[in-house]
Amino acid sequence: MKILFLTHAFNSLSQRLYVALTARGHEVSVEFDINDEVTAEAVALFGPDLILAPFLKRAIPEALWRRHCCLVVHPGPPGDRGPSALDRAILDAEERWGVTVLQANAEMDGGDIWAAGEFPMRAASKASLYRNEVSGAAERAVLQAVERFASGEWRPAPPPPGPMRPSLSQAARRIDWQRDTTAEVLRKLRSADGAPGVRDRLFGRDCYLYDAHAAPTLSGASGEVIARSGPALARATADGAVWIGHLREPQGEHPFKLPATAVLGAELAALPEVPLDSDGGYREIRYEERNGIGYLHFHFYNGAMGTAQCERLLHAYRAACLRDIRVLVLLGGPDFWSNGMHLNLIEASASAADESWRNINAIDDLAEAIITNERQLTVAALRGNAGAGGVFLARAADRVWARRGVILNPHYKDMGNLYGSEYWSYLLPRYAGAANAARIARARLPMGAEEAAELGLVDRVFDEDDFLAEVGTQAEALAAENFDALLAEKVARRRRDETQKPLQRYRAEELERMRLNFYGFDSSYHVARYNFVCKVPKSRTPLTIAGHRRRDASLRRIV
Repeated sequence: MKILFLTHAFNSLSQRLYVALTARGHEVSVEFDINDEVTAEAVALFGPDLILAPFLKRAIPEALWRRHCCLVVHPGPPGDRGPSALDRAILDAEERWGVTVLQANAEMDGGDIWAAGEFPMRAASKASLYRNEVSGAAERAVLQAVERFASGEWRPAPPPPGPMRPSLSQAARRIDWQRDTTAEVLRKLRSADGAPGVRDRLFGRDCYLYDAHAAPTLSGASGEVIARSGPALARATADGAVWIGHLREPQGEHPFKLPATAVLGAELAALPEVPLDSDGGYREIRYEERNGIGYLHFHFYNGAMGTAQCERLLHAYRAACLRDIRVLVLLGGPDFWSNGMHLNLIEASASAADESWRNINAIDDLAEAIITNERQLTVAALRGNAGAGGVFLARAADRVWARRGVILNPHYKDMGNLYGSEYWSYLLPRYAGAANAARIARARLPMGAEEAAELGLVDRVFDEDDFLAEVGTQAEALAAENFDALLAEKVARRRRDETQKPLQRYRAEELERMRLNFYGFDSSYHVARYNFVCKVPKSRTPLTIAGHRRRDASLRRIV
């Protein structure tokens, strides 16, 4: 069928549904919900069989839902109505939650139900639940709803009665630092993580709090900021303390999310420092061994890897390589494996060009260490999404294993035609072949793990439910079966490749192009980065996803 996505943004859920539906042969086109006139034009151009709204912030126009079947993805179970559905589920400590696919009508979230699914809640942030449990349940429900719609015979059921609940206010999330326990503080902060954050005051400055974790080894006077660790500050609760990793100061010099210590550096300087990545600190990097396999976890907020984070991860990788192990698994975090350069830190730096240069070189240093490791086989295990340089950093490993449902965005071009590095010009032809490498380099669309495997970006795809267990089993098998032969073959191949064209030459050629992106006369990268970091609203839908606007050159106008 022809399915039009009407969405506020092409977010993680929209991308997962896009990948799932196109993989099943549907023609999917995307239109951002800018205004009613633009929406009507998109429908006229595309002539969809079905309209799907995976992520909206306002009601679908009546003129649209009266003439077309419009299915809305609501992140709540049948009967739940109104915005802030997942936020409330976290605040109310719900044990189970759900997703409903319902038909738009005159009542917000009150239409007939085409499909629904549920999942157990996890003690995690709203953003993490949304990218994982919500997206998984939504994919299953949407596929079922689309199949039912296509049959022409299935009839949706009226929803159970339920009150319309308003959007959660900041007052409802307000933290009482004198009385709230650590568990209560975490629920409030997690309910707003991603957006909108919890409004608070620190050192007399208004800011929004994000990225909260328990600090079980710390305590102090309730409400006091008592310690720092790397990018995070610790604040005491009624019965303990929490780490807060990121802040946003709307009236500050940089009104976007940044590490807490980057926003409040001077105010935090005198506080006691808990070592970063220690058991009691704000832990981004962790190493463990099980059954002779090394596992290197790195959980960076939103998958962004700044210069210092890359340098620390390189140090941890090199230390792990000295261990008596045969296989080293790079696990990343549960939400993202990596999204490459830390654009927010770059935007806030004294020189965006200089910091971009430092950041890309730090990532390249890490990629080089992975590629040239002659002691172990390295596995990149993607349980979370990856984008831009993070995809090619993963491909630097000898094996790339991905969880089914993971979404990859192996392209840089949407960031102002950024050329990219991480040795992609060596790695893509090496693993994907020349034809697939050219296809990947041209593309600007998300892909699922299965498509990535077909193209050579991923070697194996494992099921969602037992991904970590399967990674462990397969890593142990890799260490046991013909390991010496596999390692010898890897070393010999790398040395042959080096004689044909040195690795350093690939890097130099990539960085020469990136230097133009950073320092050249074309400011597209800097403009695109600013718009991304500052969340400047889109004035039109990119032609890469709006297929209905690509068909005729006369339609390629800014709307």
